[in-house]
Amino acid sequence: MKRPSRAFTLLQHGLLAIMCVIAIFPLYWMIISSFKNESEIFTASFVPMQPTWSNYTYVFKEMPIVRMMFNSFSVAILMSSFQLATGLLAAYALVRWRFRGQLFIFSMLSLTWLIPFQSVMIPNYVLVNQLGMNETTLGIVLPFAVSTFAILSLYQSFKQFPKVLIEAACIDGQSDFGILTRLILPNIKSMVVSLGILQFIHGWNEYLWPMLITKKMEHAPLQIGLKLFVNSDTNMWGSLMAGTTISCLPILLLYLLLQRQIVDSFVRFGIK
Repeated sequence: MKRPSRAFTLLQHGLLAIMCVIAIFPLYWMIISSFKNESEIFTASFVPMQPTWSNYTYVFKEMPIVRMMFNSFSVAILMSSFQLATGLLAAYALVRWRFRGQLFIFSMLSLTWLIPFQSVMIPNYVLVNQLGMNETTLGIVLPFAVSTFAILSLYQSFKQFPKVLIEAACIDGQSDFGILTRLILPNIKSMVVSLGILQFIHGWNEYLWPMLITKKMEHAPLQIGLKLFVNSDTNMWGSLMAGTTISCLPILLLYLLLQRQIVDSFVRFGIK
């Protein structure tokens, strides 16, 4: 095979560099804007002329941002944990047992993946309101406790697991729960971790449903708290950029710590 010419390689790298700049520039502008004062916030300067920490001070003073960050972590961790737990049990049941209506149940699960959440949002809101779960983390997590995406992804992994090993474990007297936790999970743990990372990021970024459930900053995740902050102080753009920068730090640190696993997650499920 012919090797690409040097000019073509330089063109490729140049295009990639331009795309990286386009992708990173909004983040850079957000960070430098968080250090600008009110008179400088609308200028086109790429570096703050008079850097100030007043925006961050104002955010921590006027917003319970530590509490909201804890709320976001609670929502993301609980949501991903529930989805993994229900996904593992449902996928194992669909693969392990044969029962009447199995194909119908699997078809209905597949169809629910195509239904947008907005179409069932009002019934969910009425139910959560009747249960008295408004302004609670459980009220945010409960409608997302089951994920069709998680069930179908784990179903495919379970289908590829050798049935001979499962039959041998049954002969040895292992229960179904023991087969799931001691035999299958250790062999597909990388796939489960990848799925958990994706579900955690999805839970962290969830916006529409928490906006309906929470009305107070101390009960809201970070994204909803920033929206409430905008509504209360429409002209404090520097402080808003500071709050947005703080809200990005946990996911950025998570990415730096788990970079290989996160990239593997997107590649693994993107190919599927």
